[in-house]
Amino acid sequence: MKITIIGAGYVGLVSSVCFSDFGHDVVCVEKSPERLAKLQAGEVPIYEPGLDELMARNVEAERLSFTGDLAEGIKDAAAIFIAVGTPTRRGGGHADLSYVMAAAKEIATALDHYAVVVTKSTVPVGTNAQVKEVITITNPRAEFDVASNPEFLREGAAIDDFMRPDRIVVGVENERAAEVMQAIYRPLYLRDFPIMTTDLESAEMIKYAANAFLATKITFINEIAALCERTGADVKAVSKGMGADGRIGTKFLHAGPGYGGSCFPKDTKALARMGQDHSIPMQLTETVIKVNEEVKRRMVDKVFDLCGGSANGKTIAVLGVTFKPNTDDMRDAPSLTIVPALVGNGAEVRVVDPQGQHEGAALLPGVTWCDDAYAAAEGADAVILLTEWNEFRALDLARLSYVMRTPAMADLRNIYSAEAAEKAGFTAYTSVGRRNL
Repeated sequence: MKITIIGAGYVGLVSSVCFSDFGHDVVCVEKSPERLAKLQAGEVPIYEPGLDELMARNVEAERLSFTGDLAEGIKDAAAIFIAVGTPTRRGGGHADLSYVMAAAKEIATALDHYAVVVTKSTVPVGTNAQVKEVITITNPRAEFDVASNPEFLREGAAIDDFMRPDRIVVGVENERAAEVMQAIYRPLYLRDFPIMTTDLESAEMIKYAANAFLATKITFINEIAALCERTGADVKAVSKGMGADGRIGTKFLHAGPGYGGSCFPKDTKALARMGQDHSIPMQLTETVIKVNEEVKRRMVDKVFDLCGGSANGKTIAVLGVTFKPNTDDMRDAPSLTIVPALVGNGAEVRVVDPQGQHEGAALLPGVTWCDDAYAAAEGADAVILLTEWNEFRALDLARLSYVMRTPAMADLRNIYSAEAAEKAGFTAYTSVGRRNL
């Protein structure tokens, strides 16, 4: 089965590689000459564990190819996936659909056979209807159906999520489109992974509702953590006790410096804007957005308190700046709030991140990049653990405290404990929602 995917960003590239590994003939269309050149040379332009090996295997098997020519790319394709970006539009929170609609117009111009045009991008409810209208107006003779197939990929675990999904959501208008989508996902269906078929609007809404709910869980436990700090409760014990309830579950109940990344920030804003547009305010989601920003600012205050009220003249080592481990994604990362605040307050900031420098160098001006945690902490007044990369989960705390000028730690991911820090020679330790030293 031939599949075309428009856009070699995070979702588009992962989907292209995984669909080709199913055995489909996949052509990925990428408009950026620089990114296309890298892909055609066998280079993966994003960091995702395992993606480079899987891409190389399927390119070698001639199941996966890359082109900049959309008309050539969609030739004879049974399904054409739109997987372009839908960033937050400036001023108001709407999702920017300009790339989606541009792709729809270009598809319409080149389409000369029946195909299912599938929106893989995260889009507001009603977008697939707009895609259908754009294609029909641009090419009244086009024979096609539209479908909605939102993605649920976690950065850092995307391949596993694609190959072993909790569910596949497919929104269609008729049986013909449903059959095409079922054929595409047949390898997963045969292994009993659930395929949920709905109408277009429900499929679009499922994606936003799921992400907003997960963002709410994160924000809720962060508010509880702040209250734990005032009352003496331990948020890790609270999270464990809550998560043991099968109705709640343990996932996304880890206190920290707030959510970030490519999905939660823009999707919560887009859902809030949809509610406003339809006169049904998403009050919970609007509050989640507000509280998440407050959480990030509270982390800045936590670091200032650790430094005696001000970071001016202090040397601070920051361990991890990507929004989560196992990715190079810096979008809306808590570090983009915390690090500039430290630099602006007069601190000398040293940064360590296994994958973050490529994007972070431009986003975090005024910092010094180091190769490892101990080099960054040499002579430092404080160390901030901001992203829970594996290499930061088993630090030699005694060695770390020894090389510091003032052994103080802000553990914003609750990896260690006040007891362990004190035993290792730290004179000050703060975390999120737990006892401090």
